[in-house]
Amino acid sequence: MTSNPVTATLNTQDIQALDSAHFMHPFTDHGDLASRGARVIVKSEGIYIWDSEGHKILDAMSGLWCVNAGYGRQALAQAAFDQMMTLPFYNSFFQTTNVPAVKLAAKLASLAPRVGDRSFEHVFYSSSGSESNDSNVRMVRRYWDLLGQPQRKVIISRKNAYHGSTMAGASLGGMSGMHAQGDLPIPNITHIEQPYFFENGLPGETADEFGLRAARWLEDKILALGPERVAAFIAEPIQGAGGVIIPPATYWPEIQRIVDKYGILLISDEVICAFGRLGHWFAYEKFGYKPDLVTFAKAVTSGYIPLGGVLVGNRVAKVLIEQGGEFNHGYTYSGHPVACAVALANLDLMEREQLPQRVKTDLAPYLAQCFEAIASHPLVGLAETCGFTAGLVLVKNKATGERFAEHLGVVMICRRHCFDNGLIMRAVGDRMIIAPPLIMTHADIDEMMRLVRQALDFTLQELTQKGSL
Repeated sequence: MTSNPVTATLNTQDIQALDSAHFMHPFTDHGDLASRGARVIVKSEGIYIWDSEGHKILDAMSGLWCVNAGYGRQALAQAAFDQMMTLPFYNSFFQTTNVPAVKLAAKLASLAPRVGDRSFEHVFYSSSGSESNDSNVRMVRRYWDLLGQPQRKVIISRKNAYHGSTMAGASLGGMSGMHAQGDLPIPNITHIEQPYFFENGLPGETADEFGLRAARWLEDKILALGPERVAAFIAEPIQGAGGVIIPPATYWPEIQRIVDKYGILLISDEVICAFGRLGHWFAYEKFGYKPDLVTFAKAVTSGYIPLGGVLVGNRVAKVLIEQGGEFNHGYTYSGHPVACAVALANLDLMEREQLPQRVKTDLAPYLAQCFEAIASHPLVGLAETCGFTAGLVLVKNKATGERFAEHLGVVMICRRHCFDNGLIMRAVGDRMIIAPPLIMTHADIDEMMRLVRQALDFTLQELTQKGSL
């Protein structure tokens, strides 16, 4: 790996000082960061990253749920270089297109499976999942306007969902901390409870029974609002940033019944779940539901360059194209030729290496087996996986499921032990979660699990010493 030109001339403290002076990070307490100093990442390869102090760290979060094909893939860098030297940029406005954007749209259409009467032949591009979900709001409301039902403006989402950080994306999401900043949500967006059995299940209720009850919260909300006012329901197949919340098997079929009954559009936000993460190109195929719009980003390029978009289902596309005239929405970088070229190279690589199939038949079953074993740890109240994602709930008492007091910050203690011992694992609520690169071997998973168990052991030791158990 070549050295970073900045780190070649500045030491870690110099970089941290510049960072504190000039770089405002996302989702960060900048006063706290300045007191600690940012971790400076300087290189990567395969499933590992290195910081400026030379520490090798196993990245069990694929960057931010996105580096599915792993780090250091020369084919992706070459695709970016070749396209930059050919056509680095041109816009897609004014009856203009470019070859990579066209080829990628066709490729995505070929990968998106038809489910029932729903197919995906059209793609609307953005640069991120947040922008894509803003585009969904525009398309959904335009769709109903064109059908002569302008009163259908309300979009229903879920609490603890994450759909981006823009005004519309953050409003669609159900994160209370985000809503508290910026007078969110914007009008005509509302939320129902999340399908989290561990937290919301009733005594004596089975997971399947809970799944049906949780799905029917959507029907209750539709009826409370008036079906004639509801435009769409948006949801992640599994909730990623919310903590890898995996709905029971009965949930999605019942959601499909409800949206069909009331004629409501269904948006599947697959920014995290698409492109092999759950063992399929798109997660709606795994769960068997029929979305009208599919949000994508992140792993479409394995995070090598920003790209997002929406797969527009035939029902919506037909109305927008045949009845809509000019659609007054878009971005400077919609269909960016370099981003699309990298995405094409990435999808080609994933096809050659059969990464989605490998997750489905090999990696996901092995990860599930490993998480079943780690469920015996004294701190683990629940260990669950879905595809190549997984989550652990940390509890004070395994027998009763008693949680730790929030002020103890137990998951942050565990996260610190992860980082200090060469592992990136994310802390969300009282859950520790992973979403590793899809190129892992069984030996890599074994190493990751050794580091996970070690972090749990160190956390248990620290809590015991502090008298928190």
